[in-house]
Amino acid sequence: MSAPPPLPPGLSNTHSQHHHEGNSPRNKKRRRLERAQKTVKEGGAEEVLQVDISSLMSTLGLPQPEISSSAQDLPLKFSEIELTIKSLSSTGDGLAEHNGRVYVVPFSIPGDIVTAKVIRHTTTHSITDFLSVKSPSQDRDDSLIGCKYFKTCSGCQFQMLPYAKQLEHKRNVIRKAYDNFSNLDPRLLPGIGDTVGSPLQYGYRTKLTPHFDGPRRGGFKAGDPIPDIGFMVKGQRQVLDIEDCPIGTDILREGIKTARKYVEENLHTYKRGATILLRESTTRRLRENGEEGNTKWVEEKECITDNNAQTTEYIGDYKFVNPAGAFFQNNNSILPAFTNYVRSKLHYPVLTTSPDGTRTTISTPPRYLVDAYCGSGLFSILCGKDLTSVIGVDIAADSIAYARSNAAANNIRNARFIAGNAEKIFDSIDFPGTETSVIIDPPRKGCDKLFLDQLLEFKPKRVVYVSCNVHTQARDLGYILNGEGGGYRVDEIRGFDFFPQTHHVEGVAILTWVGEAGIISLLEEVNDK
Repeated sequence: MSAPPPLPPGLSNTHSQHHHEGNSPRNKKRRRLERAQKTVKEGGAEEVLQVDISSLMSTLGLPQPEISSSAQDLPLKFSEIELTIKSLSSTGDGLAEHNGRVYVVPFSIPGDIVTAKVIRHTTTHSITDFLSVKSPSQDRDDSLIGCKYFKTCSGCQFQMLPYAKQLEHKRNVIRKAYDNFSNLDPRLLPGIGDTVGSPLQYGYRTKLTPHFDGPRRGGFKAGDPIPDIGFMVKGQRQVLDIEDCPIGTDILREGIKTARKYVEENLHTYKRGATILLRESTTRRLRENGEEGNTKWVEEKECITDNNAQTTEYIGDYKFVNPAGAFFQNNNSILPAFTNYVRSKLHYPVLTTSPDGTRTTISTPPRYLVDAYCGSGLFSILCGKDLTSVIGVDIAADSIAYARSNAAANNIRNARFIAGNAEKIFDSIDFPGTETSVIIDPPRKGCDKLFLDQLLEFKPKRVVYVSCNVHTQARDLGYILNGEGGGYRVDEIRGFDFFPQTHHVEGVAILTWVGEAGIISLLEEVNDK
C-alpha cells in the first residue's frame, strides 16, 4: 500500500487515527475513571468556570448542589428561558441565577436580561445558548460589534463591551485567579495593577488557523459539496463557515479568501479535514526620498500558508525570523510596550544607607539574565542587550537554533542559547543568583514542579513571570511562596491585553528575593496598618 499524498502547503491533518482496541468497553471505562480521578487544579477553562459558579452561589447564599440534576425540576432541553445576568465569568460567559440554579449564558454581561435556550444540565449548573437581549445592561453597546459572526463564533466574547470595561474585567480576572488558585495569604500580594490595553482592538492578530472537517474515510470526491471553513460554533462541535475575521490583520483577512478558494478548487485532493495556517510576514525597505510617509521604513505584508516556511516580524528595529507554524506572540501592536515593561522590571530594588543614616531604595539593573522558555529569543534579544551576559534556555532544539540566528541578525553578542533537558535546565548556568534576573514565559499549563524546584535552588534576585494563563501562574506563585521560595516578595502583578474582544489576558508577576526576614517585616508592616 502506498503512503497517502502529503497535504497541500499550510494544511495539516486535524483527525487522529482511530484504533479499534482503544474503543473497547473496557478501555472506555478506564478512560472515564481516569478523568474522574483528576483532581489537581490545572487552571483549565472548565475548572475556572466551576470556581466562578461556586463563588456566585456563595454570594447569593445558594447551597452547593448535592444531588443529580436529573432529580431536579429543571427546564426541558431546548426550551427557552428568560435570565438576568448576575456576573461575568473569567471564561467570558455571563452567569445567571434562576430558581436557585446557575445558568451559563455566552455573549452576555451583568445587567442584561436575555432570552436563552437550555442546552444541557450538569450536576452544578446549566449550559445555554444565547438567543437575544430583552433588556440590555447599561454597559452593553451593540453598536461596537465589528463582526457579523459575533454571537455565533466561539472566537470573541466581548465585542459588545466598551474597551475600558474589557480591561477592567480582565484586571478582575487576575484578581480572582490569585484569590482562588494561589493558596496564598492575601497580605503577601500587592493590589492588581491596571491592565495595559492594546493599541489595536481590531485588525491585530498576525496568525489565524481556520479549519474544516472531512469524511471519516475515503476522502473527498469530485463534486462533493464544499465543507464549512472557519472556526467553531460557540458551545458546539461544529465548524462555522467564515469568510472574514475582523480581529485579523488586513493581509490575513485577504488570506482567508484566497485559502477558501484554494480549498474549493482542490477539495478532491484532501483525504480528511484540515487546518489552514494564515501567518503574517513583514518585509521592510528604506523609504525613498520624496516617498509619502512619516517612518524611515516601508513595510510590505505577506500571508504565509506553509507551516515549513519562515516568517519575519519586526519589533521596533529588531527583526525576528521564525518557522511559520511555530509560536510567536500574535499581536505586534502591543509588543513594544510589553517588552519595554518586562525589560524595566528586570531591575531590582537595593536598599542603601547614606552617611547621615537616610535609607533609600535604588533601582539596580542585574548583571545577568536567564530567559527560561526562551523560544526564538524574544526577551533575550530585546531585554538583555545592555547586560553583562544573557543565557536563553529552551528544551526545543529548533527554537534554540532560531534564537541563535535571531541574536546574530540583531548584532547581539552577549547572549548564548542552550537546549536544556527539563531535568537539568539550570545545570549550564554559571551566573550568581544574587546578580541575576530570570524571565519565565511557560505554555498555558504553567511550570512543572521540577522546573520550579530548580529555579528555587538557583534563587535569582528577580523573577519576571509572564503567562498566558493567569490561573496556572497564580498556582505556581503559590508553590514558590509557600515552599523554598518563602523569601520572595511579590512586588507587582498586572495584565496586558494581547487579545481584545476575547476573555484572554496575559499576566505578568514581579518577584524579588528579600529573604525570610524581609517577608516577616512585610507582614508586620501590613499588620500595623
